Amino acid sequence: MASVSFKGVQKAFGTTKVIHDVGFDIHDGEFVVLVGPSGCGKSTLLRMLAGLEEIDAGTIAIDGKIVNDTESKDRDIAMVFQSYALYPHMTVRDNMAFSLKLRNADASFIAERVANAAKILNLDPYLGRFPRELSGGQRQRVAMGRAIVRDPKVFLFDEPLSNLDAKLRVAMRAEIKALHQRLKTTTVYVTHDQVEAMTMADRIVVMRDGVVEQIGEPLELYDRPRNLFVAQFIGSPAMNVVDGRLRGAGVGTVVETLDGVRWPVLREPAAAAGLDVSYGVRPEHLAVVERGSADSVAGEVIVVEPTGAETELLVRIGTSEINVTSHGRAKIGPGDPIALRVAPDSVHLFDQKSGSRIADGQGM
Repeated sequence: MASVSFKGVQKAFGTTKVIHDVGFDIHDGEFVVLVGPSGCGKSTLLRMLAGLEEIDAGTIAIDGKIVNDTESKDRDIAMVFQSYALYPHMTVRDNMAFSLKLRNADASFIAERVANAAKILNLDPYLGRFPRELSGGQRQRVAMGRAIVRDPKVFLFDEPLSNLDAKLRVAMRAEIKALHQRLKTTTVYVTHDQVEAMTMADRIVVMRDGVVEQIGEPLELYDRPRNLFVAQFIGSPAMNVVDGRLRGAGVGTVVETLDGVRWPVLREPAAAAGLDVSYGVRPEHLAVVERGSADSVAGEVIVVEPTGAETELLVRIGTSEINVTSHGRAKIGPGDPIALRVAPDSVHLFDQKSGSRIADGQGM
């Protein structure tokens, strides 16, 4: 196991700069997920850590040793790719053993390592099969097993679940997390799927356009997003956001939109009345109440999506469309009038110009 450190890392392809002065530390044994939209630089950062891309500026260190000029094979890392990258003419056993054979490791040592990895990943029955005889999930486990046998200081995962169906992705998420809890190996995992990030990570690094927007534990990012981008990227369904202007003062402050809808803030914001803001509230923090109830906002149901334990509603309020997650089975249909109440302490305010979070009056 080992720590990983990025300091002032920069990368450009030609005149296009894709990584801008990135710096953060990953602790020994930690599971860190790099997440962000396509093109944000997360895979490039991972490839630089792996030694597959050169670093234009800054340093990357593994276990305290700067590895900028160290060959990939000498960094003591193991990488699991999106495409599995298995040798089709080799059996599962041979695929998993290949890297150790290249190192001229002892045959008994290789056999022991392969057997241990196969046991961890439940691959014992498939050691004699070829990749074409395996399912997508089994192939991914073989790719993970090939990394495990090397017993590296750091595991690197580059969107390993993207080619799997939805049900298998959920199962593999749990397998990878359980694997980390068992091996305790430092892990850096790249994905564009924020649900994967939320469910698997010890900490999440949110990236956009080659810049780190926020680093923190999953629920920290969910409850206290630093800016509007993080707020809308983390969470599924995404946070509802409407633009408006602060009106009133103290706990009676509201955000009034251009179409006259007044959204209750329910706290004293650290901003003066008249400021243009973005008002955010998550779908699960909106409750369906009787029309005319105090602090409620009236609207009309557009779409009802029952999922069993919950019902997803799309509601038109003024000119905005708002997502609502209602627990249970709502007896409501498209076109019905509705009123929504915002849960206390669940409102997020952001400065419209900068996108930065606005704290409350006590600085929280």
